[in-house]
Amino acid sequence: MFKSIGFIGTGNMGSAVATAAVKSGRAESILLSNKTRAKAEKVAEDLKAITGNSAPSMTVITGTNNEIAKKCDLIFLGVKPQFMTAMLEGIQADLAARTDRFVLCTMAAGLTCKRISELAGGNYPVLRIMPNTPAAIGHGVTQYCGKDVTEEELAELEAVLTPSGQVVRVEERLIDASSAVSGCGPAFAYMFAEALADGGVACGLPRAQALKFAAGMLEGAAELLLESGKHPGELKDAVLSPGGSTIQGVRKLEENGFRGAVIDAVIAAYEKTLTFK
Repeated sequence: MFKSIGFIGTGNMGSAVATAAVKSGRAESILLSNKTRAKAEKVAEDLKAITGNSAPSMTVITGTNNEIAKKCDLIFLGVKPQFMTAMLEGIQADLAARTDRFVLCTMAAGLTCKRISELAGGNYPVLRIMPNTPAAIGHGVTQYCGKDVTEEELAELEAVLTPSGQVVRVEERLIDASSAVSGCGPAFAYMFAEALADGGVACGLPRAQALKFAAGMLEGAAELLLESGKHPGELKDAVLSPGGSTIQGVRKLEENGFRGAVIDAVIAAYEKTLTFK
């Protein structure tokens, strides 16, 4: 069990994962740091409101990167890949001075476990996760893998992340592709929801109602896809009536390259992660 968990970086992803860690109740203490101290303090206050029900004995405090590097058992690195080198250089000495076991956990796109270990200045055990923004409300999808970690540590990481939603172990060679689908996917889904609502407004619906209908439809369609186990093409065909309105909408989407554009978006996102290596 990781008794103390540190978060270096409390942006959207860092705070989402920290929320899951608090809700899991698996640690005795959570330590947060951020380039902007006020941001870490705000996240800490939000998390303290959760501990009363989830983990009343857990402490949540703010500190510095170096304090986290010196004493936390599990250290989440929640900084963007382009800032990872400088951040890790700043804590190398603290990590090297430790004689106890600790595990680093990266959320940075494109950077392998091996690369994180190299940048940290030692042959350290590393976990790698790729969460997405719905993790903040417990409906996320997170892939994970590791280097030089035990099965017990992998299982403990999964237990810590479980309150965030689906947590799936994958081979590291597949994690960038996974991120391009589920990590970047929410942005694509929000664009689709916005476009659906715009179409509804064009047809006379009030904006708020159009957005509510679009979001509810996406939620229900996703649940049906997961629970039915059917191919999405089969579920699509079930909506199409001969000579009906839906097939005319599908025809327009095909004319405008809808599926090709989505495929290209995923490939572009994947290829971008490769530039961070």
